[in-house]
Amino acid sequence: MKPFAIAGIQMKVSAVASNVEMMKLKIDITMNLYPWIEMIMFSELCAYGPLTNTAQPIPNNFEAEMQAIAKKYGIWLLPGSIFEQSEGKLYNTATVINPHGEIVNRYRKMFPFYPYETGVTPGQEYCVFDVPNVGRFGVSICYDMWFPETIRTLVTMGAEVIMHPTMSGTIDREIELSIVRAMASINQCYFFDVNGLDTGGSGRSIVCGPDGRVLHQSEGTEEIIPLELNIDRVKRSRELGILRLGQPLKSFRDHIKNDRFGIYQPDIPTPYLDSLGPLNKPTRLDKITELKIKEDHLIHSIDGM
Repeated sequence: MKPFAIAGIQMKVSAVASNVEMMKLKIDITMNLYPWIEMIMFSELCAYGPLTNTAQPIPNNFEAEMQAIAKKYGIWLLPGSIFEQSEGKLYNTATVINPHGEIVNRYRKMFPFYPYETGVTPGQEYCVFDVPNVGRFGVSICYDMWFPETIRTLVTMGAEVIMHPTMSGTIDREIELSIVRAMASINQCYFFDVNGLDTGGSGRSIVCGPDGRVLHQSEGTEEIIPLELNIDRVKRSRELGILRLGQPLKSFRDHIKNDRFGIYQPDIPTPYLDSLGPLNKPTRLDKITELKIKEDHLIHSIDGM
């Protein structure tokens, strides 16, 4: 099993102009500086930014351009994601391109960032792909990782490296960094998380190894992140345990043989979850709460007389 070299590209993303030419330039620069790189990944919605009016059918010219440059350099390429129009629906879709310039898989984000990413339809299919003589890779996008079932499923399908383009510019980025470490450790895998800048996020891309330790964490400036991964570390961790201690994947395997986790079974009542209310954006003050506050204030006023 030979080492495998991946470069993440943390770059500025415009919401009002195409970023495709800059992506191509960044690939040229990366391959000039680091000709040993074998895979490149960009952040979520890097090509056209976060606005849904850029949505287009797939396949398209963007994919074709990315296929051509992947073939030119003989690299695997994950050019982030774009908004896809398909049969009247909108998806957040990432493409995986091999060194021959062939599309080997596409992945539609399973968990759009509701209630903010409104109008985007969740995908239904998990995405794994094999790099010959290296290992199996899984693809996840941004908010997907907040649902541990997604990463666990990819790992159960054999994924040893999770490629995770993201677009996070909100104040919860610090929490996401801890989630990456947690997902890497409890699933005993590499986790390669690349964020954008400006309208594409606040940067702070992060890469973790199968023991959850940080291999690299960026700051808030443009950066090329070239790292050589040793996939044997994943196999070693899964065989002997994290730091020769916990073996969570084996324990998970042994547990589900006897207990399939009742909360995931069909038609199981979830009264507490149902009591949480609809998935809506918070407002300043909903009307019922406002009326209750006025009522309590009036009662206190009367009692004080």
